[in-house]
Amino acid sequence: MHAGHETMFRRRFFVSTLLSIPVLLYSETLQGWLGFSVPAFPGSEWLTPVFAVIVFAYGGVPFLRMAVPELRDRAPGMMTLISMAITVAFVYSLASVVVPTQSAFFWELVTLIDIMLLGHWIEMRSVRRASSALDELAKLMPDTAERITESGETEEVPASDLEEGDLVLVRPGASVPADGVVEEGESDVNESMITGESTAVSKEPGDEVIGGTVNGDGSLRVRISATGEETTLAGIMRLVEEAQGSESKTQALADRAAGWLFYVALGAAVVTAIAWTIATGFDSAVIERVVTVLVIACPHALGLAIPLVVAINTSLAARNGMLVRDRIAMEQARALDTVVFDKTGTLTEGEQGVVDIATVDGVSEDEALALAATVEGDSEHMIARAIREAADERGLERGTATDFEALKGKGVRATVDGAALRAAGLSRGDEPRDDERIHVGGPNLLSELEGDVPSELERFADRAGENAQTVVYLIREEEPVAAFALADVVREESYRVVDALHELGLEVAMLTGDSEDVARAVAADLGIETVFAEVLPEDKDEKITELREQGKSVAMVGDGVNDAPALTRADIGIAIGSGTDVAVQSADIILVKNNPMDVVRLVKLSRASYRKMKQNLVWAAGYNVFALPLAAGILAPIGILLSPAVGALLMSLSTVIVAINAQFLRRTDLSVPSLPGVAAPREPRPAD
Repeated sequence: MHAGHETMFRRRFFVSTLLSIPVLLYSETLQGWLGFSVPAFPGSEWLTPVFAVIVFAYGGVPFLRMAVPELRDRAPGMMTLISMAITVAFVYSLASVVVPTQSAFFWELVTLIDIMLLGHWIEMRSVRRASSALDELAKLMPDTAERITESGETEEVPASDLEEGDLVLVRPGASVPADGVVEEGESDVNESMITGESTAVSKEPGDEVIGGTVNGDGSLRVRISATGEETTLAGIMRLVEEAQGSESKTQALADRAAGWLFYVALGAAVVTAIAWTIATGFDSAVIERVVTVLVIACPHALGLAIPLVVAINTSLAARNGMLVRDRIAMEQARALDTVVFDKTGTLTEGEQGVVDIATVDGVSEDEALALAATVEGDSEHMIARAIREAADERGLERGTATDFEALKGKGVRATVDGAALRAAGLSRGDEPRDDERIHVGGPNLLSELEGDVPSELERFADRAGENAQTVVYLIREEEPVAAFALADVVREESYRVVDALHELGLEVAMLTGDSEDVARAVAADLGIETVFAEVLPEDKDEKITELREQGKSVAMVGDGVNDAPALTRADIGIAIGSGTDVAVQSADIILVKNNPMDVVRLVKLSRASYRKMKQNLVWAAGYNVFALPLAAGILAPIGILLSPAVGALLMSLSTVIVAINAQFLRRTDLSVPSLPGVAAPREPRPAD
């Protein structure tokens, strides 16, 4: 739509400007001001009104047509005001041909139309450029793909023909045609257009790739997992389109202001007519004053002030990995008091890792770890995965376990063969051992088995608790023989996020289902003031409500799955990661990168956008505050009167200033830290 209007206004501006030249050259007023003359010829006195009528019909009528819906809805706005201005100038000028007046408005009429066309051309071009994020995203998808056939040959097919399960070849430098999983090959993939991350991401078999991203130097074979509207890029495009289509609260205020100005202009015109009639009597000069007031009342800049900033804001956010579903939420981010973070997976990596091991006499760390990995062989719990990964990293071989059983909330147990027990040093002397049931679990399992914890393992558990680490035990015959400390590592950027938010004057809180000790330890490490611990997912929204009842404006940051109620309850819901439907539906703003640092960028962009909105409103409103009294003749006693042409020129200048000022928003520094006092990155540390 903007592109079509841009072309129309550009064409009509150039044609109307060309047709305006004769009107300006044969204007007696301009000839007198500038001291020049042009040759007269029979009928030359009609040249000015004829060309002015043509300019009005070609360049002015489109404004009248666009005003019809506003009048039909009884909601006067931008087009109504412009139409009123040029219609009044046109009628007054035609009347001056028949009825002698002090001056004709023909040259003012054509310059007013030309300036209006120029201003709208600038507006449409600026808005079209600011709204280009959607088009740029669409261009990322390649038109064709190289599909690998069953015989191993490649065939070039339209990307739209790909189906889930197809295997495609992505050559070096080519774009990935659809979402998929790497089956063969290694390469670095540039995902900056999707995630905003400038560093290429290494991909190997088993890694997911996103359609539209650009492959590096390696060749990849990718199994397609999503096509068409199901791809990540298509989802992002829907979000951007939704954001661009939503109307902000401030924008609605500007639209209402334009409607009110219509009535203000009419009222000012009536007051002007009455005042001048009383002062000088009713004559053509009074009509000229009224016409001037109505002509220059057009709030062109007011209509551009907010929409352009909002459009640029949305485009900037999208390019920096922030997808805005609700523009009002983006505007409210500037006024936040408190940011609440979910802990696991948001402030921390969300993956457990073995950070320390303690054993009883006669059992080595490797032997205990190998046996624990054997018992945990069939478990999918994060602790089981962490133990197996730790064993694999040390190159340990696992034994054979049977009769695996998960004990909900306590741990696991399985039958381990005698060979594995002997390898773990759990045989008594050279006595052969039969298969035996071995347990791996936490304190709840110890309580159930009623086993005594050796003093060295007890001290180990105490130290781990002080460091907010989770402890699980390897138990044989109801006796613990080893203990493992596991931790969820705090994200490196989490330290900087908390520091930066504090620097911006915001309070930071943490919400987690973990124990009070673990939560307090992580919060103390990060410098977080408020902690809500041992909170069930279904109760998280109650904590958000508590903060809001204290009069705080609250943002909730979570993964959008078990945090959905809290995301919805908060003033602003921010989902880390855009991979789930729940995140999209429950959050106001989606952060494509799983990076809490983007919360800081969000607040900075919101504040910068609000400053631009205020600056533009000052420019737009300032024009009318200055021009309307001058047009009404408030300074007439000292010889200062504002003509319609000068008023239109001031209006155009205000519009250009607003457009240029909005473009400066693109220079906003969203890097972090760019704030004084923000801590430098630290080494990752264990969280729980």
